[in-house]
Amino acid sequence: MYFCAKLIQSSQNIPQMKKLALLAFAVTLVMAGCGNKQEKQQTKENPDMEYRTLGSTGLRVGVIGLGCGGFDEIDSTASRQLVTYALDHGMNYMDIYDANPKVRSNIGYGLGKRRNEAIIQGHIGCWWNGDSYERTRDVEKCKIGFEDLLTRLNTDYIDIGMMHIMDNMEEWQQLQGSPYLQYVQDLKKQGKIKHIGVSSHNAEVALAIAKSGLVEVIMFSLNPAFDRVQSGKNPWDNKTFEEMLPGIDPVRVELYDYCAQHEIAITVMKTFGGGDRLLDAEHSPLKTALTRDQCFAYVLSKPCVKVALCSIDSADKVDEYLHYLKATDAEKDYNSVLNRQTAQTDKGNCTYCNHCAPCSAGIPIAKVNELLDKAETEGLTAELQAQYDALPHHAGECTHCGACLSRCPFGVDVPSRMDAAKSKFGH
Repeated sequence: MYFCAKLIQSSQNIPQMKKLALLAFAVTLVMAGCGNKQEKQQTKENPDMEYRTLGSTGLRVGVIGLGCGGFDEIDSTASRQLVTYALDHGMNYMDIYDANPKVRSNIGYGLGKRRNEAIIQGHIGCWWNGDSYERTRDVEKCKIGFEDLLTRLNTDYIDIGMMHIMDNMEEWQQLQGSPYLQYVQDLKKQGKIKHIGVSSHNAEVALAIAKSGLVEVIMFSLNPAFDRVQSGKNPWDNKTFEEMLPGIDPVRVELYDYCAQHEIAITVMKTFGGGDRLLDAEHSPLKTALTRDQCFAYVLSKPCVKVALCSIDSADKVDEYLHYLKATDAEKDYNSVLNRQTAQTDKGNCTYCNHCAPCSAGIPIAKVNELLDKAETEGLTAELQAQYDALPHHAGECTHCGACLSRCPFGVDVPSRMDAAKSKFGH
């Protein structure tokens, strides 16, 4: 646009015919630029896919996305078939964290000339040392790794540039003002990444980064088992689940609420518990088996979640994952399964699942219970009181009709909880 403006300005001293030709050339440049911009922004939506807006980025994404874990053991032909089939069926969101040249090259070959149809979440801070993948904050290694990603995908930009695995609060604090963080921000200024994101398995760290205002997307490990792990504990240690929380970890609740309120999109990794752990009762920390449809339904029920990622190694298997899009409500009902084995530990404890709704008095029961739990564990703060006051209806309006009791899968005594909330918050 600047160049075109200068052409028009300089035309004042040029003969009329030449001036008209020059102006026509300038208009052509403007139109071409607009056309290219529009092409990159367009997303052709498949009627069989459900789409959501990726937070403040404005990008429209299919709710089921493709991870890179399946590309390691397949060749380029199978990769092309997988990516083609996925894009044809609306799976337009892809995560690429692996620095393995084979994985990246396979995905690049798979995309072919369809790069602009895919929204790519690429990671900054992973590189290939010749033998294996490494996580790094060394800027020179980050540059090598990121430029390699662009080259192998045959592209000049990544839609979401993810700061790779931030799980330690001390590390996050140390990175403030660091060359690594500056490099990430420079990539955005240069247009090599369109938006900044982060991947994390730690709710406390993810929440701190969300509140920093730096990121628009958070890739987070979220599923029915991990949600009940107390913040700071290792979800990969089976002993952790011997002391599973009765409901969702409060820090996770705050993270999900904050992201929803501030248009920070969450893209989900570990949808099935890491591998397919949650699909197998013997290996699941929940001691019961969920289906893929139930796992997808659980994570996608949260307003902050925009994409549930999964690793697929064959085009033939895509339909198995996309079954969620045509599954019945009964097939998606995860609470019916969770209740079989967790009723004893969860009895009387609200998990904020909203299955008790609708309330005849309009009370947002799950939100009231969430605020009450926070007030009882952390103390009643002015912020909590303000959040409660802002609700459209309050616990004091409960008529004790009991309609919610038959719908709650965990046996929560909702009327008593509403009485407690009225006493705590004053109305």
